[in-house]
Amino acid sequence: MTTCAESGCENEVAVELHVPWAENRRVCTAHARVWARKDGVVPEPLAGHEDEWL
Repeated sequence: MTTCAESGCENEVAVELHVPWAENRRVCTAHARVWARKDGVVPEPLAGHEDEWL
């Protein structure tokens, strides 16, 4: 299990975020939902986690 890239978060990684102004980030579903609201950020669910993103 890999943990979320957000500081202090121990949740499992479920989504890779494609961030145009920075490096891609692998985060949990909760943080991905917040990041996905920012202009230009594209969330991509990781294999096996597609159902969590719905």
